[in-house]
Amino acid sequence: MWLSGERRSPKFTYGLVSSSPLVLTDDVSYETPSGEKKHILGKDTHANDQFVWRGKGLLGLVSSRWSVAGVSKDRTVVAIRFAKTIATPAGIDILVRDDADVEARAVVAGASTEFGLSPEDFASLSWLRVATTS
Repeated sequence: MWLSGERRSPKFTYGLVSSSPLVLTDDVSYETPSGEKKHILGKDTHANDQFVWRGKGLLGLVSSRWSVAGVSKDRTVVAIRFAKTIATPAGIDILVRDDADVEARAVVAGASTEFGLSPEDFASLSWLRVATTS
């Protein structure tokens, strides 16, 4: 989804709706090649060791499943694994907190098994450079 160049500078924002059951708001924002900011909004409900994402608005008919594969000890880097849907292939996203001063590739490479990644999984990852603003 992030490799085509049609969606740039992805940012994942989660908010807590409830802790029992665990429900999160989900806002994935990105920029188009023309600089327009877009959002994919949804809600994530935790069940059976995974989250079920349900889109909002026109995406209300779409759902997907994802799980946390691993988290760094300092909780700044997380690997999420998501299942194939009608619109996207299965994959892995590595997310880094906005305020983290870490090189995600090095963190994950040094602890790939803790992130739930096989050597093949790690080798298959493409690393995006996301520009940050201050």
